[in-house]
Amino acid sequence: MPKRPDTLETVLLVLEMLRRIPRGRKISAPELHRQLADIGVERDLRTIQRQLDMLSEHFEIERDDRSKPYGYRWKDRAKGMSVPSLTEQESLLLTLAEQHLRNLLPANLMKSMEPFFVQARANLGPQASARREREWLNKVRVVSTMQPLLPPKIKPGVFEEVSNALYANRWLHVDYKSATGKATKAEVMPLGLAQQGPRLYLVCRFRGYDNERSLAIHRISSAKASTLTFERPRNFDLKKYDDDGRFGFGEGRRIRLTFRIARNAGAHLLESPLSDDQLVKEIGDQYEICATVVDSAQLEWWLRGFGTLVSNIRRQPMSERFHSGCSK
Repeated sequence: MPKRPDTLETVLLVLEMLRRIPRGRKISAPELHRQLADIGVERDLRTIQRQLDMLSEHFEIERDDRSKPYGYRWKDRAKGMSVPSLTEQESLLLTLAEQHLRNLLPANLMKSMEPFFVQARANLGPQASARREREWLNKVRVVSTMQPLLPPKIKPGVFEEVSNALYANRWLHVDYKSATGKATKAEVMPLGLAQQGPRLYLVCRFRGYDNERSLAIHRISSAKASTLTFERPRNFDLKKYDDDGRFGFGEGRRIRLTFRIARNAGAHLLESPLSDDQLVKEIGDQYEICATVVDSAQLEWWLRGFGTLVSNIRRQPMSERFHSGCSK
């Protein structure tokens, strides 16, 4: 396969760099160098620095040279890398995706998509003609079934390092403080990222162990992705980890749960059952519910939330023969 001309290589490098120069913050040559390396664009740091200096002279890019490494960003009113080909429908889809997937996509991917998000927001702005699409953003909403809470603050740079290490299958060095205040330094194998309400959790394995743990991202005080990669374990499945109730502080132990609940409080369980094998029996002004569920602290909190409206709670391990008055 013939080698591409140097001119084409330089153009492709410049385009990738322009896409990654942000607006609201500054990016340094070493940071840009790492981002490019993550997508397979290998250039020495000096080349990146030289190209950044050239771009700041010919584009509306601000260079902050008050301290090293220098920082670069698009000026406030700069057009940057516009994407005029986006339709109004595509702009709507991208805007919704940005709102709901921001914490579930690799940080480097979100940064590379920033020019598209900027253009999508512009296409749906008050001066644009996409009135119907703009109105749609105020017609849909994801609502919480629990008391709304503000998301905990995540230390600057932590999410970027965590998500990039997860994306590239790289070992991750973390400084972590548990809910009880115990500080830990560890090297972990990032395996999954989950959003539970306003909180983000990293599922990982500590080096030297073969069991999974969940670390709250906001309790990580610092994180640094290693240059060393790992082979993702074939026996790990994030969906199964969730199905086993691990995010609800369970250990995957399934039980047959039976309880009685007042009709007005339990009516929603007829529409949204606890499990596929749920059975319901009417007893006076109560429902008796039988279902196979994962035993967890989250289940206990859910039952306690009904107070005196729930009674006769029984838990029976699935290994035992189940005898119950609840039947079809």
